[in-house]
Amino acid sequence: MTYQEVLENARKNLAPRCRVCRECDGRACRGEVPGAGGKGTGSAFVRNVEKLREITLNMDVIYDNKGQDSTVTLWGRTFAAPVFGAPIGGMEHNYTPALDEAGWTKAVVYGCAGAGVLAFTGDGVKDPLMDLPLQWIKERGGLGVPTIKPWRMEKVLEKLEKAKASCPVAVAMDVDSAGLPFLSGQGGDAGPKSVEALKKIATAAGLPFLVKGVMTVEGAEKARQAGAWGIVVSNHGGRVMDFAPATCEVLPEIKAAVGDTIKVFVDGGVRTGVDVFKMLALGADGVLIGRPLVTAAYGGGAEGVRIYMEKVIGELRDTMKMTGCATIADITGDKIRR
Repeated sequence: MTYQEVLENARKNLAPRCRVCRECDGRACRGEVPGAGGKGTGSAFVRNVEKLREITLNMDVIYDNKGQDSTVTLWGRTFAAPVFGAPIGGMEHNYTPALDEAGWTKAVVYGCAGAGVLAFTGDGVKDPLMDLPLQWIKERGGLGVPTIKPWRMEKVLEKLEKAKASCPVAVAMDVDSAGLPFLSGQGGDAGPKSVEALKKIATAAGLPFLVKGVMTVEGAEKARQAGAWGIVVSNHGGRVMDFAPATCEVLPEIKAAVGDTIKVFVDGGVRTGVDVFKMLALGADGVLIGRPLVTAAYGGGAEGVRIYMEKVIGELRDTMKMTGCATIADITGDKIRR
């Protein structure tokens, strides 16, 4: 199967919820929530893509080339590249029944693992949205990061125990999902979390704990105070707040503030290995990709996800070659122009 065939299959399987546009930039699906779009005017989704596109690269091919090594070690594991699947769930709610929750979660966990990386997995109102990926994570030797919604504490701790039983490398909470309509409508069952609440969750996790949905220096500092191992700079793909800045705009100041005291991951508008390179040059330790994995899974299941992720990793290595980078550590701010 080729990537082009994956896209052709996805267009059939995702219609009419997602058009599988030539460029996934949020313009055609503005305001389509449920669906693949951004909230309200869709400006945050669109901005994620636009601002990342505006960053250019500094080419440098006068050096002693000994090849490119894109591997990275995190959580005691070595990965093909610092590129991971973002947590997504509720496929039949947001997309189409051509792929059910079991098919989606297995495709993303197995597909990412097949490419030498891993996926953050999702959660939702219905238990299977979290329980199914835990099964696949356990089968793949813990290759996954279960990501829990910001439910009331009792429910969080219950789901945390389930997650730990799958022996994952880490666990996360996407606090940004507090803005999702279907969660905020659960009678106050989910919502923002205080530093003290996050501290309790981080302690109970007993594993590296990441807080996803950080968009300010203040937010990063709060996550660090709570004992988070890392954060994910994310505006939830523009799905929870209109007119949010792009993640690539706030990433440098957040990284400058926390330095190496915690790991800083990022998502938002990432489509190619070139985009991954830009995020790494802006200071990210790891990069998450969301919507394109949905397309890949609907177009080819686990094989489609593997094909896409291998394509991205290949693009990253090619960009490294053209900018004089032998390793991930060489991807620094002077390699880009913004």
